[in-house]
Amino acid sequence: MSVSNVEAPGAPVTRQRFAPVAQLGTAALVLIVVGGVYMASYAPRRPPLTAPICLAAASAALLLVNVVMLFRTRGLAWDKFFLVGRWTLLSYVIAAGLIEFAFVHNHTRGGPLVVLTAMLVLFALDVPLIISYTVARYQSAPSRAG
Repeated sequence: MSVSNVEAPGAPVTRQRFAPVAQLGTAALVLIVVGGVYMASYAPRRPPLTAPICLAAASAALLLVNVVMLFRTRGLAWDKFFLVGRWTLLSYVIAAGLIEFAFVHNHTRGGPLVVLTAMLVLFALDVPLIISYTVARYQSAPSRAG
């Protein structure tokens, strides 16, 4: 299907179908949040790491699938995707860094710190991907002049 901006009055508007990038990104984000809440529920004790590691691995797998599907997408406004992406990535890297600092400052060490760091990296990559994709899919892709 192709996107058509000019339709006859009363005709249904057709939209290009995109891969479910935002939906998979949200699922990956939910897995990270669940893992973080699970770990926080054990505070101040040391949490068991099996479930959070599995949740982080599943989230990473979803993120990888998402990136592959995203870069196979045609008709996306890539200029807008990268414009929004670089700024949202910067802001989320800063936010994740501040959260990481709080963990280190509060003496989180060893395995739990490694798992939380991995979750923060996934968070800092996933949210900007969702935001950038959502913006870019509703923009007009630049036409290629031949």
